[in-house]
Amino acid sequence: MDIEQIRKVLERYTQGKCSPEEISIIEKWFDSINRHRSAMIEDDFLAEQLEEVRMRIREQVELPQAEAPVRRRRLRAWLYSGVAAMIAGAVAITLLYKPMPAGHPANPSHPAVQSAVAKTNRVIRNGYVEITTTKGSTEKIVLADGSTIMVNASSKLRYPENFGDSRNIYLEEGEAFFKVASDPKRPFVVHSGNIATTALGTSFNIRSYSREQRITVALLTGKVKVDHAETKQPVILLPSEQVSIDRHSMAMAKSMFSKEDDIIGWKNGYIVFRDASYNEVATEIENRYNVTVINESGDAEWTYTGFFKDENLQEIMETICLTKNISYTLKNDTIFLTRKN
Repeated sequence: MDIEQIRKVLERYTQGKCSPEEISIIEKWFDSINRHRSAMIEDDFLAEQLEEVRMRIREQVELPQAEAPVRRRRLRAWLYSGVAAMIAGAVAITLLYKPMPAGHPANPSHPAVQSAVAKTNRVIRNGYVEITTTKGSTEKIVLADGSTIMVNASSKLRYPENFGDSRNIYLEEGEAFFKVASDPKRPFVVHSGNIATTALGTSFNIRSYSREQRITVALLTGKVKVDHAETKQPVILLPSEQVSIDRHSMAMAKSMFSKEDDIIGWKNGYIVFRDASYNEVATEIENRYNVTVINESGDAEWTYTGFFKDENLQEIMETICLTKNISYTLKNDTIFLTRKN
């Protein structure tokens, strides 16, 4: 973040337009500066100046509403020159903001967003590479054959270190997008539960979260064959087709989709719901913002359709709750859904 960006943040703050997260960012910077010392700045001097800045900001935040505008005008010049100068001197030793997890655009203004920890666990066990992503993180994998896999949050994927006569990938939990390099002699097969999706040269998405009732395979390009272990007839998918498999009844339903974002919008940071069940909505919110959703409304038998691109967590929850006539509260990293009073 350069000085111009810092100046704009301070300008919004002194005009009373600063979001709670921006105030939090400044406070976190003050806290972190003591953990990242620099020989460029004298520790005692820096500590003294930071404490003064901290006190003045707290005074301003805690001012009664009637007094705030006058004090903001009085402090504006001091904030611009003092804070910006000190940040300019110390910016080399710390970050003023915490970046969003890779693969998702910045979507802040709620503390829960900043609590997300982008982390991927990769281990090699018994000749297989195991990839596990946490809530709030995605991972891109490039295989030896040139195929690529984008793994969504809260997912687990396993593949052999070296392919033999076939290319078998195991999506044991979650969602992933596959772009397959053509190799007619070695079929590319993705196993997700009892479902096997076979491709030669194509791109497709598989969603298979264990808490959701259905597994969905959607084809973007090429051609795939979807087999179920308990059915004899495979389903052939062409571009813009998808098949949903009910985990309980084993029924397979084939349908069309018109927009790629409906299927792989998550790769670009979008949240897309199309007749999504409560569990699907909750899974998406939890994965994106590293929160836990607890439904205390007594109603989980609903579907929801919506598209979110730049909205933050608060705006998304307000929209969903308005549509479903329920309320929500956020405590730490847990969202509670309740009936409206």
